[in-house]
Amino acid sequence: MQNQTSPLILSFGAADPAGAIGVQADLAAFSALSCTGLAVTTALLIGDSARVEDAQDIDADWVSDQARVILEDMTMAAFKVGALNNVEQVAAIAEILSDYPDAPLILDPFSSRLPDPADADEVEELLTALRQLLVPQATLLMLSQVELGRLAETWREGAEDTMESDVEHLLALGCEFVLVTGTHAAAQQGETAAPNTLANTLFGADGMISHDAWQHMPGPFLGAGGTLSAAITAFMARGSDVPDAVKAAQEYTVGALAHAQRYGMGKFIPNRFFHMQQALPT
Repeated sequence: MQNQTSPLILSFGAADPAGAIGVQADLAAFSALSCTGLAVTTALLIGDSARVEDAQDIDADWVSDQARVILEDMTMAAFKVGALNNVEQVAAIAEILSDYPDAPLILDPFSSRLPDPADADEVEELLTALRQLLVPQATLLMLSQVELGRLAETWREGAEDTMESDVEHLLALGCEFVLVTGTHAAAQQGETAAPNTLANTLFGADGMISHDAWQHMPGPFLGAGGTLSAAITAFMARGSDVPDAVKAAQEYTVGALAHAQRYGMGKFIPNRFFHMQQALPT
């Protein structure tokens, strides 16, 4: 008899001792939003709230076996794939997810906390593998404007391309939605843009769907982007469509950042349980 009542989400990502990014952070956000998270570990980090000192990739066969064993036993409502630094892992995860096309996939493939491969050719190979193997399967791809530019270098032939044309290229590959974070906030008609505001811009097959401006918070934060993508995944696992999930996840992330905590001498870490703690008796 199946007793599962909350949606199951499988997250692929690094194990971060500080719990700021990767699977520990994802599982916390999933739990806070009434979902049950399961994890496939792709790397082991050595680090604190300030920096990562070293990272050890998990063998791609181990990544694949972790996922296959879980998926033979349980049915996922959604998948999230975080930052990856290994082409073999990208290929293995893409092969696994191709067997589950009906569950939404949220792809958040970049993290400033993880070091890039040292060799420039390896970086290009990794970005190309992401674009060719995982992006076409993604329900939503989330990346910053800077990260979009990095990815676009793998296909651009000139310097004339715009953010919109880069997004169109990704959508043409099969990705359903692209959320570009950290864009310039557009002014409302007859008004000037508020100072210290940034926007998250959602694109779909028909062009721009939403352009949500948010007041920039000084931080510095560790794990803000991963909190947003994890929240989107959770809301989609609970049945929201992409635009509604993005809107709700942004509001949740703003709250998590507003109540962020500094555990040590490093950066602030989003408080993913802020709304539950507010309800606890003192």
